[in-house]
Amino acid sequence: MASTADIKNGIVLNIDGALWTIIEFQHVKPGKGGAFVRTKMKNLMTGKVVDKTYNAGTKIDITNVDRRDFQYLYNDGNEYVFMDKTNYEQLSVPEVVVGDAKNFMLENQDVQIALHEGTPLYVELPASVVLEITYTEPGLQGDRSTGGNKPATVETGFEIQVPLFLEIGTKVKVDTRDGSYQGRVND
Repeated sequence: MASTADIKNGIVLNIDGALWTIIEFQHVKPGKGGAFVRTKMKNLMTGKVVDKTYNAGTKIDITNVDRRDFQYLYNDGNEYVFMDKTNYEQLSVPEVVVGDAKNFMLENQDVQIALHEGTPLYVELPASVVLEITYTEPGLQGDRSTGGNKPATVETGFEIQVPLFLEIGTKVKVDTRDGSYQGRVND
């Protein structure tokens, strides 16, 4: 058993049989009264985010989660198939576990998968990926590089907002956390 002093971003706690990861935390020492730790946690199975406060020194149950490097191979219906880069074994991950990561994954892309006792918990992508625009409306005469955005579909089928001057075939950098456009990529 660990205590609240061991809380860090990214650790996984076992609370009443459910696995929760710490998104953010703050140690608070008020002028009056005892110190406490304020946390924001995400349930790894349901995706629910909650705030929870612990008194300083409270015992917590930290669970070991194995994060391993995988390569995305292909989509097979509601399953996504990955290959472990160390032993080349394949792992099928349900679509609900992959979540929004499917919007940014291309075949042969490297990802990290968190496993707990062999069960995949979530898929972690790099902070940004490079994707090609496969469809967008043409920009209008008078469009400038500043002002206005338009929808564009990238090669994964996901729709993002891009500046008006971008065209089909342009490679763009996309933030995998919120799907925002970060810039053009020149080959």
